[in-house]
Amino acid sequence: MNRLIAEYGLALVFANVLLEQLGLPIPAVPALVVAGALAAEGELSPLAVFGVAFVACMIGDAIWFLAGRRYGRRVMAFLCRVSLSPDSCVRQTEFRFERWGRLTLVLSKFIPGLSTIAPPLAGAMRLGWPSFLLLNGLGVVIWAGVAIGAGMAFHTEINEFIVRLEGLGTLAAEALGVLLGGYIALKWWERRRFYRTLRIARIGVADLRALMNGGRRPVVVDVRSPGARDLDPRFIPGALAMDAAEVDGRLGELPADREIVFYCTCPNEASAALVAKKLIGLGYAKVRPLHGGLDAWIAAGYEVERRAKGLG
Repeated sequence: MNRLIAEYGLALVFANVLLEQLGLPIPAVPALVVAGALAAEGELSPLAVFGVAFVACMIGDAIWFLAGRRYGRRVMAFLCRVSLSPDSCVRQTEFRFERWGRLTLVLSKFIPGLSTIAPPLAGAMRLGWPSFLLLNGLGVVIWAGVAIGAGMAFHTEINEFIVRLEGLGTLAAEALGVLLGGYIALKWWERRRFYRTLRIARIGVADLRALMNGGRRPVVVDVRSPGARDLDPRFIPGALAMDAAEVDGRLGELPADREIVFYCTCPNEASAALVAKKLIGLGYAKVRPLHGGLDAWIAAGYEVERRAKGLG
């Protein structure tokens, strides 16, 4: 990497940062650290390295922010479908936004899995362009500055380490390839295991509609996060609003002798399935996630009710 950055310089740093911010699994921090080490030895300009990293990062983030403003949660659903960590990426980012507010944009660069999701979620939440550019830009300044500064501060040790790697020749490249392949295989296995936990008997929207029109109505529970409900205030009629973290404290509202149906808007109705699995572990027998979630209910043309923000 040292030789590549020395030869291709700023163009490589720009491409690496941009591709990572667009969602490709190509970490940019190592390139920034190496570029910082080269800058400390006078081979690159530190201001130029910082400038191209800042511009590339802002371009990638602005693209996702614009996509979030235009397409809303569909962008996050797409990102989670192609992610090796499905569902949790959106849920964690929504949680951070609810806990930290706009400061999430500043801190997301340092939290794995949130860097790509935060800009489109901010766009979907209708954050204004000035606020986005200011907060996201501050986050980029800190993130790039820390990586480049670390390279400059430890340039001697970094260069010695890279020289040793180059001395190993193809063995070092093979070792890095094995480590990368092992990481991807582990994440893929975790993804497969995650989906296996979702193989609970799901109920379709037509069957739920039939139950609701029957004599003994099921208990329908909306387990979307408060942020997701603010983005889309539509509910299945009569549904309880209950965040997944609240379920344990609200079991009194979930009678064990009734059909209980959980729904969400996350990929593969993951949150609903995980909550249903938890209740089955507590002895509930009539618990099912809604196949397709709220999106499938709306697509089927069934009625919905709207609630004001902050109300359940």
